Amino acid sequence: MNLSGKVAVVTGASRGLGQRVAIRLANQGAPVALLARGEAALRETQRMLPAGASSLVVPVDLAKPESIDDAKRIVERELGVARILVNAAGVFGPIDLVRNSDPDAWIETIQINAIAPYLACRAFVSGMIAQGWGRIVNVSSAAALHTPGPLNSAYATSKAALNHFTRHLAAELVGTGVTVNAIHPGDVKTEMWADIKAKSARLGRAAAGFTQWVDWVEQTGGDDPEKAADLVADLMTDQAASINGRFLWIKDGLQSPIPSWDQAGELQPWRR
Repeated sequence: MNLSGKVAVVTGASRGLGQRVAIRLANQGAPVALLARGEAALRETQRMLPAGASSLVVPVDLAKPESIDDAKRIVERELGVARILVNAAGVFGPIDLVRNSDPDAWIETIQINAIAPYLACRAFVSGMIAQGWGRIVNVSSAAALHTPGPLNSAYATSKAALNHFTRHLAAELVGTGVTVNAIHPGDVKTEMWADIKAKSARLGRAAAGFTQWVDWVEQTGGDDPEKAADLVADLMTDQAASINGRFLWIKDGLQSPIPSWDQAGELQPWRR
C-alpha cells in the first residue's frame, strides 16, 4: 500500500519491533516520526530508513503526559497531522513475586506498557478522526492471554490493561474511519528476550518457566520480526478498514493463536 502523505508515529522506534515497523512504513512512503527516550538510538534508526524518506526524531518520555503533548506539537509542525500510530514501546519489567517486587519497577512497567499508549492515543486520535482515516496498532503480548502464574504480574497485567483499553477505544471509533487493534508480534529474539534471559538466570530454579521460554526461542531462532511488520502493514490497507478492536496474530507464528475476545460476549441483562 502506498502511504505517501500519511504521517506515521512509531513509539519505541529506537530498537526491536518499533524499529522494524518504522522502516516498513517509511518504505511504503509514510513520513515517520520516531519516538523513544534515547536520541542517539533514534538517529541510528533514522539512518536505516530508505533514502529520501521524510522522518523526524523526537526524544520523549512516553510516561509523561506533557512530553506526549510536546511530541504531538513537534510532529504536527514538522510533518503534519498523524494518520498512523504504532505503540511499540515496551519493557518486560520485574520478574518477581508480588510480595518481593520493587514498587517503582512494577509501576514503571504499567506506565510504559499501558499508560503511555493511552497518552499517545489520546494525543493523536482526534486528528485522525478529523481527517476521517486513521490506523492505531498497540503492540500487546500473548502473555496477557496465558493462564496467570507467579513472577510475571507486572508485564502480564500491563498487557491485559492495554488489550482492554484497545477494546474501549475501538468502541469509540466505530464509524469514524479510524481503527485500533492489538497485536501479538510473535516470540521474537529481541532486546526484551535478552532482558528476560538475564533476569531468569539470576533467579535460577524459581524462574524455570521463563528459562524454558528463553531456550525455546533460542533453539527455534524465534519468530521473524518482519512478520509483525507484515501484520502492521496489512492493517494499513483498505481491506483492513473493518478490522477494529481485535487481538491479532502474525502469520504462521511459533505459538498458535490463543482465543481472546473475537466472539461477541453475552449481552448484559440490563441491556436486553
